[in-house]
Amino acid sequence: MNTELLSSTDYVRAILRSNIYDLVQITPLQKMEKVSARLNNKVFIKREDRQIVHSFKLRGAHLMISSLSETEKKAGVVAASAGNHAQGVAFSAKYQDVKAIIVMPENTPAIKVEAVKGFGGEVLLYGANFDEAKARAIQLSKELGMTFIPPFDHQKVIAGQGTIGLELLQQNADIDRIFVPVGGGGLAAGIAVFIKKMLPEVKVIGVESTDSACLYHALKADKPVDLDNIGLFADGVAVKRIGDETFRLCKKYLDDVVLVSSDEICTAMKDIFENVRAVAEPSGAVALAGLKKYVAEHKIQNETLTCILSGANLNFHTLRYVSERCELGEKQEVLLAVTIPEQRGSFLRFCNVLGNYAVTEFNYRHADDKNACIFVGIRVKNEIETTTIIHQLKSNGYNAVNLSDDDTAKTHIRYMIGGHTHSLKSETLYSFEFPEQKGALLRFLQTLGAYWDISLFHYRTHGVDYGDVLVAFMLDENDKVLFKSHLDVLGYRYKNVSDSVAYQCFLK
Repeated sequence: MNTELLSSTDYVRAILRSNIYDLVQITPLQKMEKVSARLNNKVFIKREDRQIVHSFKLRGAHLMISSLSETEKKAGVVAASAGNHAQGVAFSAKYQDVKAIIVMPENTPAIKVEAVKGFGGEVLLYGANFDEAKARAIQLSKELGMTFIPPFDHQKVIAGQGTIGLELLQQNADIDRIFVPVGGGGLAAGIAVFIKKMLPEVKVIGVESTDSACLYHALKADKPVDLDNIGLFADGVAVKRIGDETFRLCKKYLDDVVLVSSDEICTAMKDIFENVRAVAEPSGAVALAGLKKYVAEHKIQNETLTCILSGANLNFHTLRYVSERCELGEKQEVLLAVTIPEQRGSFLRFCNVLGNYAVTEFNYRHADDKNACIFVGIRVKNEIETTTIIHQLKSNGYNAVNLSDDDTAKTHIRYMIGGHTHSLKSETLYSFEFPEQKGALLRFLQTLGAYWDISLFHYRTHGVDYGDVLVAFMLDENDKVLFKSHLDVLGYRYKNVSDSVAYQCFLK
């Protein structure tokens, strides 16, 4: 990257002069009628899913490749990506008759590999993760004399993404706030520097997934930092470290940053489908999730608000997970563990106490002659109704625990009701993230299963690049140091979840 820092004027000039519209579409700015009415604001969504590669990433990639000299174009380009950047580079390079090598991690799903090949890229599978793939791509660029096209931390890429800011002002200059998803920061930096230079009164707000909030933590540390772990549900914004130049610009020009959960992202995906009939990928819905949360927290009314639908490269099977979680994200469903007497008529009495509230889920298996612990979902309108229901149940003698924020309950326990055991005294429960690749389970069992008894195992795929796995081991106190050393060798992200209320109620 050019080490000479550009001023805001330089960036605006670069954005205005961006020669990308031979390939890039001017995407629609569409009003979300239902969301607007519900939030009492005018809400618009910028449809970057309408690009030919179904993502904004084409803008920055095309501007950078177009800016290369003829000698550089003849040598070709190389990039590292397992997602939208790869497709943007591949398509732009093919359009300009430039050779493109895309280095992708070995565990990249076949659907993404084939998409890049379909856009004309030559795919090289290398490494266990993005960092290893990126290192190989940079090495290749030096060995072969090719130009490395970074996914976000480059002035040309930032300027290319900033053309969205130009289009927004051309399409509606009355905007009060713009909500932008943040991964590596290229999109947020490009839009923010342009908007704040042209119309400084317009607020530009970055939105991050709570599981990969690299900008939020960089702002706290006043410098880019490496996150220890990142969640991969919204994989398009799952970046371990924000770029140096993107951080400089975001720190200076963003007005605020808001964090959103996976459940809130799922709800936003549903809103996008119901309002404009688009199926966003999780990272594509991050900005709308942040808009909704920000409006609620700051009580914003009668403003014109815009968010960016940044991409729609979704694995279809992810929709199962989304459909299960979106009502929880909207606070329109509550999950409870309720203890009722183990006797005839108990379920009927329980429903009578609930009254007109609709039961959305009911899981039960006989485990004790005196009491039964049921896993129940109930449809509600808001958090006030949730509080009312719990009070109503407790006042009628039921012990009720809210599991709506218990990720172990939502991802695993709800599918495992009835697994009580009274004979295992030293069981320890862990959640793991397995890479979705051949041999992941075998490696797990070879590393851990041969040394300790596994007493519980649950896995459910959601069509993303990793799998959520719940496993219990029989561990004595003397085993735990050695066990941890094996976990470190395994290298999978993990967490001890033995204190999960849902586990205590239904499985322990």
